[in-house]
Amino acid sequence: MLRILIADDHDIIRQGLRKVLQSHSDWEVVAEAADGKDAISMSLQTKPDVAVLDYSMPLINGVEATRQIRERLPKTEVLIFSIHDEGVVITELLKAGARAYVLKSDFKGDLINAVESLAAHKPFFTSRVSEALLDAFLARPMQEASALCDEERNIVELIAEGYTNKEIANALNIALKTVETRRSVLMKKLGLSSSADVVRYAIRNGLVVP
Repeated sequence: MLRILIADDHDIIRQGLRKVLQSHSDWEVVAEAADGKDAISMSLQTKPDVAVLDYSMPLINGVEATRQIRERLPKTEVLIFSIHDEGVVITELLKAGARAYVLKSDFKGDLINAVESLAAHKPFFTSRVSEALLDAFLARPMQEASALCDEERNIVELIAEGYTNKEIANALNIALKTVETRRSVLMKKLGLSSSADVVRYAIRNGLVVP
């Protein structure tokens, strides 16, 4: 029996994924999560064979969730199921350890094939994802957002989504002082002076959906 975890902040997406995946007689959805933090926690509890993660999740994004799951559970394969087809985003997720990437617009045709590939520990990318990766490679240097590490990207996303320093500290399990320091360093690094600047930066670089 192939054990699968689903993580997406939209109930209707999780319901659709569960229905499709559990139609396969040898597959079982063992856990669901509505944000990246719970995705990591539930993965550690259930140890799935495949984790199906969205990129744009609250609290902890898909990049950091992928990185932590792969570090702690190296036998768990990660499939990214997302609306994002930007080469920079896809590249960051692959660096974090994802081995399959399916766009939500390709839901019906490719999801089952992707899970089957990961079950055999083989990577899977749709033709559109492969094209996006090629375009990003040919268009180097990539967007400035790629210069940020995973944690920095996560902090930028949370700031852009309106989280306070205290809420960011709680979400990432780090000290409030650490968040304040890293936020200050980030603002200087990116040449930004206000939260509004952070929001514009995040939207411009595809870190959040406007």
